[in-house]
Amino acid sequence: MSIGSTLGVVLRASRGLALCAGISIVAAACGGGGGGGGTPSAGSPSASGPAAPASLSLTTANGNVLVNWSSVADATQYRVYSSDTAGIDPTGMSYVEVTESPYQISGAANNAALFCVVTSVGAEGEGLPSIEQSVMVAPSAPLKYYPTWYDATPLSTFSYLYEPGQTSAQNGSNLKALIASLSPGDYLEVGGGTYTINSLFDISLVGTAANPIWIVAADGQTPIITRDNASQNTVNMGSGGPCSYVCMRGIEITGGSIALRMYDCDNIWIDKCHIHDCQDNAIAANSVNVNNLTFTENHVHGTGGTGEGFYIGGNFASSIANSCVFAMNHVHDTSGTQGDGIEIKQGSWGNWVAENIVHDTPYPSILLYGTGGMAKNLVERNVCWNSGDNVMQIQGEAIVRNNLLMNGKYGFFSNDHQGTVTDLVVVHNTIINDQFGARMDDWGGKPGMIFANNVVYSELQASMLFNDGSNGVTVEGNVVVGTTGGVGSGFTNGNGLSDFVSASYDATLRNVTPSGTGAMVGVGAQSLVTVDDLNGDIRTAPVTAGAVDG
Repeated sequence: MSIGSTLGVVLRASRGLALCAGISIVAAACGGGGGGGGTPSAGSPSASGPAAPASLSLTTANGNVLVNWSSVADATQYRVYSSDTAGIDPTGMSYVEVTESPYQISGAANNAALFCVVTSVGAEGEGLPSIEQSVMVAPSAPLKYYPTWYDATPLSTFSYLYEPGQTSAQNGSNLKALIASLSPGDYLEVGGGTYTINSLFDISLVGTAANPIWIVAADGQTPIITRDNASQNTVNMGSGGPCSYVCMRGIEITGGSIALRMYDCDNIWIDKCHIHDCQDNAIAANSVNVNNLTFTENHVHGTGGTGEGFYIGGNFASSIANSCVFAMNHVHDTSGTQGDGIEIKQGSWGNWVAENIVHDTPYPSILLYGTGGMAKNLVERNVCWNSGDNVMQIQGEAIVRNNLLMNGKYGFFSNDHQGTVTDLVVVHNTIINDQFGARMDDWGGKPGMIFANNVVYSELQASMLFNDGSNGVTVEGNVVVGTTGGVGSGFTNGNGLSDFVSASYDATLRNVTPSGTGAMVGVGAQSLVTVDDLNGDIRTAPVTAGAVDG
């Protein structure tokens, strides 16, 4: 089962943004200023045409390549030629014709070289090509989030088909025994059905990068692992010994105390699983140090206890998660006494939280503490709304960029928590809230603090609030609606929700593409611009503030 089939999510590989039902977030594609998109005929360059374009450059992100060049006098159009091999000769080649620079090539082959030249077209025909440039295309989602061993070839393939003549518990016992017997390189396909395992179920298997162990749903089927009570977790990994290089894909896990709990684990990939309706957390890795865990395209909801969808790391760095990926998951309707969507505790470092859709959480949709001086966490391109607390809360030592945050007590909140606020870069986010927009406590005088190129709109309260002042903080290129506090510069005033195509303070409308008259267009700080935007499109000049490029 994929998150797409379960939730009506469209995963656009060329842009990498997961669009969930009710979300409409579309950036204007770069199409060369009003022209292009076709291949009218074969190229025919000659020296009689306009001069060749100079300063050709290629920028890549998310499977896209942005082609830039300098304008040419007497040119009325430009032709963009691209190839996967060097030595482009435009004669006889197809091309895309545009009226001005830049032009974005979308959906290019991941991790492959792309070569490009541009010609000018004028009254005398097509001129000679520019100097050829090349770039290695940055991968798009979801591939960019996968572990390095994602395409390892299995050595042996096994299937377990549900036995209709046996009880759910008997099938569960059979599946448990079969999983325990797996060896490096084994690939187990599990048939659809409900597998009840009331005894302790622990997966402590050790594969290798060359020969990982695969536990996957058979094509078109949904295996459900559950238990009759909450006296134990439904699935443990690594509680009976190390667990490494194991992929679990397409499995539904429900019931129990914690649905999926990870102990002595590294290099684990949980992909396209449905994890829900448990007494405590849905997914926890909070008692033993873990590393290189990858969670992609999972559907997580219906928690209890403290109620976190993801509970990663322990309080005050009692356990640490590093180099983990949390990408393209859908986390919603958590409950319990807290109910954070994704929570990563103090001391955990080098983690990547990207392109998740998180909503309807009692506590913050996404909450990260600090790294204790280790590598920063990266929080980008998440869409979060409807929090009973702060929509996003980040203590420090992180890069927070291109997120959409809507409808909570505070859209964004940051303060000293289990550690000290420090080295926090918050850039190109869009925050829309009927209450407070962004509140930054304890920022004044701290090193490495940046709040720039954000759009922060509050209907009723302050938009930007630095309660301890903003001394030493880089504040540039922001656009606000609502009062500000503790800061006197680094922002301009917006017009209101008319600056967006279709947005509302209560988050029922979430298309935050800048409108034609959007106040955020062209006012961002060039020195702090991000390469891409919320949709994965490469940003172009002049700099548009907020999560979506104009």
